[in-house]
Amino acid sequence: QDTDEFILPTGANKTRGRFELAFFTIGGCCMTGATFGALNGLRLGLKETQNMAWSKPRNVQILNMVTRQGALWANTLGSLALLYSAFGVIIEKTRGAEDDLNTIAAGTLTGMLYKSTGRV
Repeated sequence: QDTDEFILPTGANKTRGRFELAFFTIGGCCMTGATFGALNGLRLGLKETQNMAWSKPRNVQILNMVTRQGALWANTLGSLALLYSAFGVIIEKTRGAEDDLNTIAAGTLTGMLYKSTGRV
């Protein structure tokens, strides 16, 4: 069976473009950052409160560290994904081509802008 599974409008692409993939990229990076940050916050919270007995204040400190680190990492990775996706879409529309050069240029511009803020 060689027929297409979906009916597409005339002239439509069978693959998703950069703009459609941008939403997946940004959301995926936010969720990955939140997960990594929460795990890192749990590690830091347990390390900082290791001399305390298990009690409500210790649980609250650990929970605060988990949520703080989760939000920090989610915002950071989400912002980077937003920049990368925006640069990728702009470069693709400007050049009128979908190739690996767009990906390399978008990644390079994102890294340059991120490092230009003075972060290490």
